[in-house]
Amino acid sequence: MATADSTTIHATCVAIGGRAVLITGPSGSGKSDLALRLIDRGAILVSDDYTILTRIGDAVHATPPATIAGRMEVRGIGVIARPYITDIPVALIVRIDQEVPRMPDARTHAILDVAIREVALAPFPVATPIKIELALKQPILP
Repeated sequence: MATADSTTIHATCVAIGGRAVLITGPSGSGKSDLALRLIDRGAILVSDDYTILTRIGDAVHATPPATIAGRMEVRGIGVIARPYITDIPVALIVRIDQEVPRMPDARTHAILDVAIREVALAPFPVATPIKIELALKQPILP
């Protein structure tokens, strides 16, 4: 499903403090695992594995596809039901990467012609959920 104002991408999404965090990476890279740890810290599921993005004014909003809303795959357990929310403005993209720069340059990624802050993080270190929460609090510097 894609129109000029919306697109569906391969990404898991959670909401922290009313702002969506898109977690992108290849299948099996740890997107759902990282989302599960963020949920354990108080985040709320938006969608697992696929996310519909819609441009509304100067923002991009995330919502789950109806077929997977409230469902999350947990490796070793299966698909589980989780509380979820919809229509949350995207504030951060976390790109799953095994090689994380020590001192990265400020980076944004355009989705539907809206620049959104992007950070590269390894999915499995214990501190990754905390780093995501910190990234949400940081201003985008030129």
